[in-house]
Amino acid sequence: MANMMEVVPRVIISPLAGALIDRWNRRLVLILSDAAIALGIVVLAALYAMGIVQIWHIYIIMLFRGLGGAFHWPAMQASTTLLVPERHYGRVAGMNQTIQGLVVIVTPPLGALLYGLLSMQGILMIEILTALLAIGPLLFIAIPQPERKQHEMASGRQPGVIEDLRTGFQFVRGWPGLVITLAIGAVASMMATPAYALVPLLVAERLNGQVMDLAWIQLTFGIGVVVGGLTLSLWGGFKRRIHTVILASILGGMGFITVGLIPENAIRLATGVAFCLGFLHPLLNGSLMAMFQAIVPAEIQGRVFTLMISAIGIANPVGLAIAGLVGDAWGVHVWFVLCGIVTAAIGIFLFFIPSVMHIEERNTLKITTTIQG
Repeated sequence: MANMMEVVPRVIISPLAGALIDRWNRRLVLILSDAAIALGIVVLAALYAMGIVQIWHIYIIMLFRGLGGAFHWPAMQASTTLLVPERHYGRVAGMNQTIQGLVVIVTPPLGALLYGLLSMQGILMIEILTALLAIGPLLFIAIPQPERKQHEMASGRQPGVIEDLRTGFQFVRGWPGLVITLAIGAVASMMATPAYALVPLLVAERLNGQVMDLAWIQLTFGIGVVVGGLTLSLWGGFKRRIHTVILASILGGMGFITVGLIPENAIRLATGVAFCLGFLHPLLNGSLMAMFQAIVPAEIQGRVFTLMISAIGIANPVGLAIAGLVGDAWGVHVWFVLCGIVTAAIGIFLFFIPSVMHIEERNTLKITTTIQG
């Protein structure tokens, strides 16, 4: 329930948040969203210190965090486009994926250590400190605004929020290759997210593993993410980023199928496949994000990225519900096989869709000009 309280607002308000991000100063959005999240943690720490914290307090704080996150992530991704040359989008995405991999590796043991050394309010104060560390550099870093702002100042007219929101929908709807890519991305997430959630059950029921076996698999996956992120940071992916996405999707699908078909007690094999899946994770996600940053005009990225968040946010609970039914009926390993088949099929399917294969050649500026006209 606490996780749902954080996810639901992102799904519901993300499109509106995207329209506002494209209107507001993006550096200020980043600062205020981090500050809002930190303020919620301050309140929660105070409740713990006074010994009066209740479950519903945590729900409200998680809802507050979800609202802040709905603005923070798309504003950060849209700001990257304004700070980094296009040829380096893939490398920056790889760096972001590397950091996520390090988080997977470091935070579980660090959290367990801190839980044994500090009170809950002490642990929460660390999160407040990290928020302040995130806000500090933003006070001195200039983030350029999209050119759209200059055009609107020259014309003396700024469209309303609802008109901006409509423009975002029209932009996506008018680009078949982008619609297909977003839809297939949501389907892939709907299949993969439950698979990662079912790993503990797979280890316990299929592989007859123990807690340490699960820990090693998760650690190895995190190491794979770091190595894959570093690889993308140095390499940048193929010249056509969609080729990197397709290759990673096909190989990732084969990895999921392998996990589903692994014999009982084959923990070492499962650990090796976990590394491979971790390695492919940043190549797929990082290249996909870099491609979106390259093809979507900066002045509309907030709206497009938040539409992507909403699509994935809706798809994931559906996938979790279906995966639960499949796991109960036929075993959790069956879902990994299905996930692998769908993921690999998506990669092959994309290869035969011209509007997707040539998506990076589309004149997006012309589309935006037509919509605004």
